[in-house]
Amino acid sequence: MGAPTYLELRAEFYRKLRRLEPRAARRASKPNSDPAVTRPPMTKTPDRRLEDLKRFYDLLARLEETVGGARRLSECSGRLDWPERGVYFFMEDGEIRAGSGDGPRVVRVGTHALRAGSTSRLWGRLRSHRGDRYGVGNHRLSIFRGHVGNALRNRDGFDAPDWDRRNKPRGTITREIRERERPLEEAVSRTIGAMPFLWLAVEDAPGPDSLRGYLERNAIALLSEYRPPRLDPPSESWLGLHCERGRVRPSGLWNTNHVDDPYDPAFLDELARLNDRMGSR
Repeated sequence: MGAPTYLELRAEFYRKLRRLEPRAARRASKPNSDPAVTRPPMTKTPDRRLEDLKRFYDLLARLEETVGGARRLSECSGRLDWPERGVYFFMEDGEIRAGSGDGPRVVRVGTHALRAGSTSRLWGRLRSHRGDRYGVGNHRLSIFRGHVGNALRNRDGFDAPDWDRRNKPRGTITREIRERERPLEEAVSRTIGAMPFLWLAVEDAPGPDSLRGYLERNAIALLSEYRPPRLDPPSESWLGLHCERGRVRPSGLWNTNHVDDPYDPAFLDELARLNDRMGSR
């Protein structure tokens, strides 16, 4: 028999977790539960998480060498050599690791094409975060932009009262609303455009069970500071502390999904394997 695939490893991990988790904790982890009241128990000790964080950042350092250094979205275009699909890791100036070592800490993890049949590509997703060539953008097409804009509005007093409204039904967001939001959209483009980021090629098929989704979920769960002890907390001046959306502030990430999930340490092996594959090309 060959080595187990990542899907088999992941399935085995969650089968064990389900056997170990008390029934009440399983109920608490359902999407409709209130995270402020009930949170699923940690499945790994703080010491194990610290070691996994150190390994994660060692792997990112290797990835940075593989891709020839971090990029900033303000300097990127579709003409650069992007893989068709992948996972990305954003850092932020002034956000430094505290407990897991030296260097910048990751503040956002993301991917794309998590629906079967999706034609989304890595650069398309990054471009939606960056905004258009005029420096504007549309935060209703990028949750990342929405989070950052919410924080900037609260910190700097932008006049954008409809920022958190969705365009449903279609036409709800008028041209007048979009013009009013333009200064904030421009500020979001400048903010995200200045963030260094790394990307990892993961050329698998679209869908919710993709390897990209597995890596994204587990990286977020590992990096999240949602539960104590806080090993790499955000700085006191981190912009995300002004964000009212979901779990951005307590997690220290520009993410809200998966920040209170357990993580599967085996995802680090996949991260290392994919990095080695990129380096061999």
